[in-house]
Amino acid sequence: MRKKSVVAPDWWDYTTLEDDLLADVAKLTEKDLQQLSREGFQVVYYETLEDFYLAEALEYIEAWMQSTPDNPVGVCGPIGPTEQLPLVARLVNSLGINLGQKEAHFWGMDEWVLDGKAVDATHPLSFEKADRELCFDRIENKLKINEANLHFPTGDLDAYNNPYDSVRCAVMQGGQGDVKHWAFNDPFKREGAYADAPPSPEEFRKLGTRVVDLHPITLMQNARTSGGGKVNEVPTQALTVGPVQTWKS
Repeated sequence: MRKKSVVAPDWWDYTTLEDDLLADVAKLTEKDLQQLSREGFQVVYYETLEDFYLAEALEYIEAWMQSTPDNPVGVCGPIGPTEQLPLVARLVNSLGINLGQKEAHFWGMDEWVLDGKAVDATHPLSFEKADRELCFDRIENKLKINEANLHFPTGDLDAYNNPYDSVRCAVMQGGQGDVKHWAFNDPFKREGAYADAPPSPEEFRKLGTRVVDLHPITLMQNARTSGGGKVNEVPTQALTVGPVQTWKS
């Protein structure tokens, strides 16, 4: 049996990996990381946070610039970080990019879940609320994205998932969390079929947009970054885009 997590014994996470592997990872230098670049996986360094956030914003712009009514293109983006979002709106306005005319699309990556249902945009921690207030509400009316082309994982998940099959998601943008997730694809609890081993890569890649239980590390991180340190007020579940949708981008 694999060893137990040192931070959450009832869960899987990276601390359950072999000690020699963790020791090797801890020795990686900046040069070592850069050498991990390969076809389809490019490691890029940015000298300042400002340069990084601008690069994130430009990924939105460059994707949307490719969009046409006949071949619509979209972006799936996270909340965390958020500094790029006002830059996106500023660039759209400055360059006069008519997102509605271009039939550009956007998918929100996640949303919090309370009592089995996604929170709505009135919740203070809502990711949809943040996307709208920091980006889409700041775009000039004549340039705004069509409301029907904004997709958030809140109610009808088919309505969220289906556009991935008809619209090219050019960018699936997301930061890696402290628990080493992307989006909220957190490690699983050690229970049921996964009591003795976590899901295999093959099983994991079959997961779609769904409600997930959030690892304690994730709860602590979100309390620190966006919850005012109040870990007891951070929802313990979320809806998140799955590997199935990610591989379509």
